[in-house]
Amino acid sequence: MKKLELGNSGLQVSEISLGCMRMDQLSKQDANRVIENALELGIDMFDHADIYGGGKSEEIFADAINMNPSIREKMVIQSKCGIRDGFFDFSKEHILASVEGSLKRLKTDYLDVLLLHRPDTLVEPEEVAEAFNELKQSGKVRHFGVSNHNPTQIDLLKKYVKQDLVANQLQLSLMFTPMIDAGLNVNMEHDPAIVRDGGVLDYSRLHDMTIQPWSPFQHGFFEGVFVDNDQFPILNEKLQEYAEKKGVTKSAIAIAWILRHPARMQPVVGTMNPERLQNIAKASEVNLTREEWYDLYRIAGNKLP
Repeated sequence: MKKLELGNSGLQVSEISLGCMRMDQLSKQDANRVIENALELGIDMFDHADIYGGGKSEEIFADAINMNPSIREKMVIQSKCGIRDGFFDFSKEHILASVEGSLKRLKTDYLDVLLLHRPDTLVEPEEVAEAFNELKQSGKVRHFGVSNHNPTQIDLLKKYVKQDLVANQLQLSLMFTPMIDAGLNVNMEHDPAIVRDGGVLDYSRLHDMTIQPWSPFQHGFFEGVFVDNDQFPILNEKLQEYAEKKGVTKSAIAIAWILRHPARMQPVVGTMNPERLQNIAKASEVNLTREEWYDLYRIAGNKLP
């Protein structure tokens, strides 16, 4: 498994991370298999959130491996906060309480990374800055970032927050590409030219923020996976063609497509199936040419200008 630097943090992490949203559905034994398998594959970054399974995903994660300092040092653990029942909350009080809860459930003294989950339109960045300062000074959080934020929202936080924002978790897959489409269809009068995210892809590259694509196998907003989906026969034929050519699975090709982008993204893969994760991890060994990358982009339904 290849490594990348998370933002400009100096933190070296696996270029694929394991998303633990569904870990609450596993037994302790099955969760242990998933985690140990990931580590054996070289996947050392684990993505959590305080809301996953109502906190149960973090609990099962820690219990499954009997969390202790020797195991903890092999891992990079990231969690997120800010989504509550019916509203978003970036208040200092909630950020601090959320981190305390995650640390307790994960049975650890610190988070490697904390992300603000979804933008809170009532955010008071001064409060965020106070929370981040306390968490950094106490050693409870080492690095900070955001999720689902646009460049202007990030700049607003940066006006007050002293710490670097090293990552932004955003939806991206071969079948969900608005951040790429707009950059290819500049100054054109059709839908793909609409800039929906404030130019977050180029912004992230300019400011050394690692994009962490979530739902890398989904089409639309949780409308289902596109791999082996009868709705997309032509795409799956092409994925199969490249899978056979590269000696991997179609899922690995879908991840390799993301990894090929020079922005050095870190896909968050949420499978709880060890065998499937083994197949996906092989994407780290796949090198797609520029021609192959654009071929997949076009087969996915995109037209080049």
